[in-house]
Amino acid sequence: METREGTDGPGRAEGLICASFNQDTTSLAVGTKKGYKLFSVTSVDRLDLIHESDTPDVYIVERLFSSSLVVVVSLAAPCRMNVYHFKKGTEICNYSYSNSILAVRLNRQRLIVCLEESIYIHNIKDMKLLKTLLNTPSNPAGLCALSNNHSNSYLAYPGSTTIGEITVYDGNNLSTVTTIAAHDSPLAAVTFNASGTKLASASERGTVIRVFGIPDGARLFEFRRGMKRYVSISSLSFSADAQFLCASSNTETVHIFKLEQHSPSREEESPTWSAYVGKMFSAASNYLPAQVSDMMNQDRAFATVRLNIFGLKNVCALATIQKLPRLLVASSDGSLYIYNVDPQDGGECVLVKNHRLIESEDGQRESADASESRPAQPASQSYAATVAIPTATPSTAALTGYSEDGGMRKGEVIPEHEFAAGPVCLDDEKEFPPAVHLPQSTFVYVLGTSVQARSGGEWNVHVGERHIQQEGLPSLPETKVRARNLSGDAAN
Repeated sequence: METREGTDGPGRAEGLICASFNQDTTSLAVGTKKGYKLFSVTSVDRLDLIHESDTPDVYIVERLFSSSLVVVVSLAAPCRMNVYHFKKGTEICNYSYSNSILAVRLNRQRLIVCLEESIYIHNIKDMKLLKTLLNTPSNPAGLCALSNNHSNSYLAYPGSTTIGEITVYDGNNLSTVTTIAAHDSPLAAVTFNASGTKLASASERGTVIRVFGIPDGARLFEFRRGMKRYVSISSLSFSADAQFLCASSNTETVHIFKLEQHSPSREEESPTWSAYVGKMFSAASNYLPAQVSDMMNQDRAFATVRLNIFGLKNVCALATIQKLPRLLVASSDGSLYIYNVDPQDGGECVLVKNHRLIESEDGQRESADASESRPAQPASQSYAATVAIPTATPSTAALTGYSEDGGMRKGEVIPEHEFAAGPVCLDDEKEFPPAVHLPQSTFVYVLGTSVQARSGGEWNVHVGERHIQQEGLPSLPETKVRARNLSGDAAN
């Protein structure tokens, strides 16, 4: 888990070059123009300095778990990797390569060095070179991932420069395991869970994040980060139990996704009208093009964080600190942000601490409590309350149904009267009591699919030129429903 900046830019802390968490997210390493530092992140209130070095212009620094072994690469010698025992203050070894080192990954069994068109696999115990993967697809970003589990030491790297193909390599047996066709566009991020049984990836578009099973490469989960614009995802990270996955990008939003299988039994047992609508949409998805059907089945973010920065690279990680789940965001603005995460309900995460990673002009590092550093947060409210306005005509922003960062909000079916009324809870069945008779037809448009409910209790689902008829379902309440299709246009 690493982020790196090549030059100073607006909002970026002067001198901060890189930041990375160790394999179990107990420490943070940062590289600066003046040297590198290792911090302990086992406490929310304190950011303890473990070690610092005056090696200048460090752009790669990786620590092996909580050991004294640290790997360093500097801009002064980008082709040379130095391995140190920082507690003894000694150099263990150094290796030079034919081109600049773009990334280093390590676990208790293997050390991986990634160049633009080759990968070197070392035995970490004696640093012997075991294998060189030559002529790999051009990888100027040094994109690669190594599983923390040394019993398999799976290595993932791009298998193509034109599409999002992932090659999974067994670093212990030195053989290719599988090739995964993950995305249509080139890869931007890839990471393993702690045990090496799951692999998450994102493409350069940054709209969809997928999770695959390892070693078979089967697709397990698919999450939609957004639809309205492409973003550059800079970091992906699983929680220790692989129940959550966080993703950060060059936008101000960090997303947390929950990896859970949805059980159809609850929907089948529920007698509510919304359950029937859900069943019909599921049936309709079988008649839609594959891409549209996939969008209907993709999950949205379980929790989010709104940073007070935009356009800067950062690295995120999920950790348990002082027995509570936390989200850590190390940003190139020179700060480490710590948020509380609600593992049950999700929602907006709460900022509890902001630690400065680089000293101020007087040589002191600063920390701020949440009350001092947190940007203004909007009050929690339902989606209906979010789009409700006091005028008769909803604004363009209210009609689109998208959040500011392009992520589609939950609850996209909006009764027309709510645009001028107060907030209601769309997930509350009491808002839509059963109706025996339906005086007028009610239309619902979801992703281009129209569903018509007639007073006779017969439901018709129109998907393009196809027609599906559902019998015996209850009629909808007397409500005209307005919603959006994929293009974002309102339909009546």
